[in-house]
Amino acid sequence: MSKPKFYVLDMFPYPSGAGLHVGHPLGYTATDILARLRRMQGFNVLHPMGWDAFGLPAEQYAIETGTHPKVTTIKNIDRFRSQLKLLGFSYDWDREISTTDTEYYKWTQWIFLQLLKRGLAYQAEVPVNWCPALGTVLANEEVVDGVSERGGHPVIRKPMRQWMLKITAYADRLLEDLNDLDWPESVKEMQRNWIGRSEGAEMQFSVVDIESDLKVTVYTTRPDTIFGATYLVLAPEHVLLSAIVSDAQRKDVEEYREVASRKSDLERTELQKEKTGVFSGCYATNPANGVSIPIWVADYVLGSYGTGAIMAVPAHDTRDHEFALKYNIPICGVVNPENGSLDYFEKAFSGDGTMINSSSTTSGLDINGLSSKDAASRVIEWLEKTGNGMKKVNYKLRDWLFARQRYWGEPIPVIFNDRGECEPISEAELPLTLPELDDFTPTGTGEPPLAKALSWVETIDPTTGGSARRETNTMPQWAGSCWYYLRFMDPKNSNALVDKEKEMYWSPVDVYVGGAEHAVLHLLYARFWHKVLYDIGVVSTKEPFQCVINQGIILGEVQYLAFRDSDGNLVSADVVNDTGNFSQESIPEEKVVKSGDYFVMKDNPNIRLIARAHKMSKSRGNVVNPDDVVLQYGADSLRLYEMFMGPFRDSKTWSTSGIDGVHRFLARVWRLVVGLPSADGKFKSGTVDFEGEPSIEQLRCLHRCINKVTEEIEATRFNTGISAMMEFTNAAYKWEKLPKSIVEEFILLLSPYAPHMAEELWSRLGHSTSLAYEPFPKVNPAYLKESTVILPVQINGKTRGTIQVEKTCTEEDAFELASLDSKLSKFLSGKSIKKRIFVPGKILNIIVLEAPKVKVSQR
Repeated sequence: MSKPKFYVLDMFPYPSGAGLHVGHPLGYTATDILARLRRMQGFNVLHPMGWDAFGLPAEQYAIETGTHPKVTTIKNIDRFRSQLKLLGFSYDWDREISTTDTEYYKWTQWIFLQLLKRGLAYQAEVPVNWCPALGTVLANEEVVDGVSERGGHPVIRKPMRQWMLKITAYADRLLEDLNDLDWPESVKEMQRNWIGRSEGAEMQFSVVDIESDLKVTVYTTRPDTIFGATYLVLAPEHVLLSAIVSDAQRKDVEEYREVASRKSDLERTELQKEKTGVFSGCYATNPANGVSIPIWVADYVLGSYGTGAIMAVPAHDTRDHEFALKYNIPICGVVNPENGSLDYFEKAFSGDGTMINSSSTTSGLDINGLSSKDAASRVIEWLEKTGNGMKKVNYKLRDWLFARQRYWGEPIPVIFNDRGECEPISEAELPLTLPELDDFTPTGTGEPPLAKALSWVETIDPTTGGSARRETNTMPQWAGSCWYYLRFMDPKNSNALVDKEKEMYWSPVDVYVGGAEHAVLHLLYARFWHKVLYDIGVVSTKEPFQCVINQGIILGEVQYLAFRDSDGNLVSADVVNDTGNFSQESIPEEKVVKSGDYFVMKDNPNIRLIARAHKMSKSRGNVVNPDDVVLQYGADSLRLYEMFMGPFRDSKTWSTSGIDGVHRFLARVWRLVVGLPSADGKFKSGTVDFEGEPSIEQLRCLHRCINKVTEEIEATRFNTGISAMMEFTNAAYKWEKLPKSIVEEFILLLSPYAPHMAEELWSRLGHSTSLAYEPFPKVNPAYLKESTVILPVQINGKTRGTIQVEKTCTEEDAFELASLDSKLSKFLSGKSIKKRIFVPGKILNIIVLEAPKVKVSQR
């Protein structure tokens, strides 16, 4: 492995039954161009492909049809593979892997055991989406507006025993190591926000009139505002709630908890939604001033964040302010903005300022007059001194729920002995394979489908010889995609997850391309597993992916909509409103024309239309199958069009008619090399006759193209690289003679974009081997330098024109060119030259003697 390496990777696709649509090849084409370039530049390239094949759709299909998920998955993979090969992607198919292969998930299970050994995998009671009517736990994506996607049944949040991974133990490292990565700043910021590190304080509020000494612990990032806390809020799922709620309020609280249990965390924390809550019937003492404040229950506080309880400061928090106004709770301003006072009843002030109304002789705490920052430090000191709290760093990041009540996933390699204790199975027993099942439907009891495989579930405890049961939950789909990039380095190794020498050579992934929808969870989980593997010596780098690139989305073709009124007359879109009775109809593209910033009817420009494009999906009916495009235009045209549509990272709209342009370009390249077809439309074998050695101007044109194409591929500006090749082709058609060496270099330039046609042309040019490993053309900087300049020419100090001269041009040569120029010669004809002033490359000033004027006598 003496060559420099280049590891370019596409994000693992899920092989759905629908196959590819034209949006998928966007990223795949880009990575293939990069891979082909680096191979030709002498790099050892790793460019693999595999399948993230466990998942819900195959299991749902199995439930509906009785077809085993494995059968469906293999069929889908075969379709995906054939489509990818049709497009000429240069994947190393010998390294192909699938997360469903037992030899692959053996090592997924091995990683889980390492996590378990280090206390990073544990069990906990956590709320899940439970659908009583279906008798099963649903994934988040199966719940829409509080009901099951299948059947529309009510879904509630129900605590169940689940496996968790302690990703929070790595929160600081996941945050800090982002700084050294070549990732889009927006992606890094999304990860920072998801991790959500904040510094503040935990403080305790004693519950009033409760026989036991109960205290509510809250977390706040603004300890300086403690005197402004006029109520507490507990999450509906808070563990203390049942113990502190009054008998008078218990019914209302339980009803509120029931409603809240049907909402997702996202619904509960939506900033725009109206805040709701219910009084618990009890109070707590604010430790700073001794005031009793009410304890409320509200779903905008989550049990999974912080302590599940907050001190509400309505004068200085927008959500608390809205809640206080709605329920008539006191508002007390304690931070005065630098630019003057505010009406805290009108609007919350969440910024920093100077503390007011913030002292108590009872507690001994006085922070009046301090800045917010100094006040926060003083409050924390007081909390720790009095035993009422302490400084605290908190994270929004939650531990990873790592279990699914599904069949089609990796079995979790543990057993439970007859005492209910969890024990890992021996590494020598891996892989623990899925049992064959005929019935994949939910059990109806909350137990996963694997519970039906009794002969598999019931086993022997190897330690005691007693009875034991296997875990019947399976791993989530995320599991296999967390480490697949490592297996590609060494896919056939049966003794180790990856060979150390191979890992040290190939790590990290140099370029990782995929959609922005994976910016947080997949990338964060993969980074977490990688850091664990780094800590136990399996990998040699702290991070798995050095450079991440998010490609844009390809939207479906633009749809043009017209409106008709109740009488059936067409109405311009700019006068349509919500109150009228209007119907919509789709207008074909050939009947539409653009007028300024709008689209209008071609035969009636007064009728403005709505133009819109949506993400491709089967439900919208706007999916374009790449197979159909390849059949009509060829794979190279599709590849080239996807790269030419616009900047790689931007979203763009598909237009099948737009392929014609790049298809014509490839046809022009073909005719440039092969010649025109005969009368029957067929092309001759071989090529046109090439003549002579390249001229200086031809070499300059070629090397400008080499320079541009190389730069643009490396910067993933693929569209402008294509433009450079189009410009070259236009220039080449104007040459009287076409040297073979120039054509060969250009075909090599084209090959990463259009490999099929380039290989054919390369063969016709007389080469017997593939061009895939031919050296990529290198730019000669000497040909990028312009050797001519535009020289201004003055006659008697007045500029009369310009001439193009070589930079080394002498005074005599410049004067001769000026004399021959049609515009300048008329100023020199018949004149005597008195003097010439020549500054090389700058100016030529010719001083001439004017002919004497002839005086005409008057008669």
